[in-house]
Amino acid sequence: MKLGIIGLPQSGRTTIFETLTGLRGEGQEGRLRGDKRIASIKVVDERLIFLSDLLKPKKTTFAVIEYILPTERSGAEIKNWGTVRECDALIHVIRNFKTRALPEPSSEKDFWKLEEEMIFNDLVIADKRIQRMESESQKGKKIDEKEYEIVKRCKELLEDNRPIRIEPEISSSPIIRGYGFLTAKPMLLIINNDDENEDPPEWKIQPEKIDMMVLRAKLERDISALEPDEAEEFKIAYNIKGSTLDRIIKRSYQILNLISFFTVVNQEARAWSITKGTTALDAAGTVHSDMKKGFIRAEVISFDDLKKTGSFNEARKAGKFRLEGKDYIVQDGDIIQFRFNI
Repeated sequence: MKLGIIGLPQSGRTTIFETLTGLRGEGQEGRLRGDKRIASIKVVDERLIFLSDLLKPKKTTFAVIEYILPTERSGAEIKNWGTVRECDALIHVIRNFKTRALPEPSSEKDFWKLEEEMIFNDLVIADKRIQRMESESQKGKKIDEKEYEIVKRCKELLEDNRPIRIEPEISSSPIIRGYGFLTAKPMLLIINNDDENEDPPEWKIQPEKIDMMVLRAKLERDISALEPDEAEEFKIAYNIKGSTLDRIIKRSYQILNLISFFTVVNQEARAWSITKGTTALDAAGTVHSDMKKGFIRAEVISFDDLKKTGSFNEARKAGKFRLEGKDYIVQDGDIIQFRFNI
């Protein structure tokens, strides 16, 4: 899963990216690839650590999430949105702190400035596609009517200066996934406050279908560079609960509607991220295509039941394991052994 970090110049998006890479990334700079910097972050899950300590597998593999920062300037001046069109979701950073070099912050105005830029770029794509389909139809070529209707609805929303995300049944449609519509992507809005300010700003118009969180990016980056004991003292003093990284990862999972399940296969304990509502059959395919092709049953135990009983043997004695079919909806924290035959 990939999340693109966007924002107007001087919003603090680079500060947030560097906080992420400084904590559990691949060095302070992240990987530089073309016109973007990439931070590959290990999603540390205490449940997988417990499972690994219990079973002592040769290998423990955490889920990984990528945060992508375009190296070009974001905002009305941006030349190419392609860097973040490939992402599964967006993190929009808004300046809400004072600095001598810039005018007073205007967080609401800044949000709508970039939002309107994304709406315009999506509208160009939708309009071109509709024109092409209509031209093909006039020439007697068969077009996908369902695709045409969905893209047409996207265009109607965009022409009304509204993002596609406000209609989930449209924004989540697999039909438009390849379009890379910016305003169809889930969005986490990060309000980047002054060091002493914990509160979100008051806006006249609240954007729809967007999750919002408040950070003090510079302060939290500086604290993350301290020794653990000293950092904890500052966190208490500034009422910062948890690390910046863990809070952003948690919100990233929320906006992407993701949950985690666990497997232990070939001496490897591993976490897998899937969309909430995924069936056991499709979860098996996430692990390996052969497991989906030859799926027979899924042997399932919840993490909470395993932790309460203390071991797999005790869990079996207590009847906590169950066999589920291909239509079973995987739950967050399930530990699954897929039975299959190829």
